[in-house]
Amino acid sequence: MLMVANDRARAWVEVDLDALRANFETVRARAGGAGVIAMVKADSYGIGAERVVTAIEPLEPLAYGVATAAEGAQVRALGIERPIIVFSPLPPDSVELAAAARLTATLSDLGGVARWAEAAKRHGRLDAHLEIDTGMGRAGFDFREVGTWADRLQEGLGPSVRLRGVYTHLHSADAADPTPTLTQWQRFQDALAQLPFSREDLLVHVCNSAGIMRWPELAADAVRPGIYLYGGNPAPGVGGFEPPRPVVSVRARVVRIKDAPPGSTVGYGSLHTARGWERWATLPLGYGDGWPRCLTGRSEAIIHGQRVRFIGRTSMDMTVVDISSVPDVKVGDVATVIGSDGAETISIEEVAAQADTISYEILTGLRPRLPRLERYT
Repeated sequence: MLMVANDRARAWVEVDLDALRANFETVRARAGGAGVIAMVKADSYGIGAERVVTAIEPLEPLAYGVATAAEGAQVRALGIERPIIVFSPLPPDSVELAAAARLTATLSDLGGVARWAEAAKRHGRLDAHLEIDTGMGRAGFDFREVGTWADRLQEGLGPSVRLRGVYTHLHSADAADPTPTLTQWQRFQDALAQLPFSREDLLVHVCNSAGIMRWPELAADAVRPGIYLYGGNPAPGVGGFEPPRPVVSVRARVVRIKDAPPGSTVGYGSLHTARGWERWATLPLGYGDGWPRCLTGRSEAIIHGQRVRFIGRTSMDMTVVDISSVPDVKVGDVATVIGSDGAETISIEEVAAQADTISYEILTGLRPRLPRLERYT
């Protein structure tokens, strides 16, 4: 007989769907009437695309954004009828899947245009958005060379591909200096003016999460929120906008308590040595769950509403915290490593800063071994 463990027996991720929906509405209000293309790539930033799409579909987003054809096909399989845009150039071997799922391709070069047009001959009329590279450099037609590619693009689309939208991607909307963003905006406007398409027929979109919050006047026809939906601050240290409601909490059970005499060591490399009598708690959480090894000696947890520090090296399946200052901790108690407990809160941004990375990587790095459990506020 197969025995299934309690989802909260070890360690888990809690997802607050009410907060997710509230963040969506904040974006919509900030965008001042522009449509919302909800970015659900990377399994909705690690939260679970099916869960997220089901939660926000009643809010009527304009479209969904993914990074791969497989991600788009997964969203389409949920019964979604609205547009699903692939915001990366499609590899040749992914074109057929994207076309079969009726996805909207991003066109970044003439080779991609030709492949999408050929697919449209087999599958019937297909939609596409045009990306113009104004400085990000990863994908898109070069803004400086509109005169060399625009007519060839129009010819390549033929009668079977409908160009539905055009966009660029801001590379520094989270920066305090407005120059890079305004430069990109002007480059984009100059390129739009040279396109041989009617502006009224195209959905124009520019702003990612940071752009929406810091530059709502650039919202155009639609905006593309990602990290903000999932509770991450897109511009830490830069004020002037409403912070998102936290969506994700990460918690783990205490599975062992040790009264460590002076001189006791803990973890690979024995990085921590007890200077006096200490009390340690083992948490079943490690880099196998996506808790970064680089947080060794840097991060904290909350137990019984009090912060405690991690000691010793983070290993694949376990970490240890010093609970000497927190009385009455027992096996089975819950430790919070992201989220709130009592008056204490550890944000995604705090953890990201300790790991010398960004909140996006912390969220998307949480491994499937951690069950995602819904929590409502």
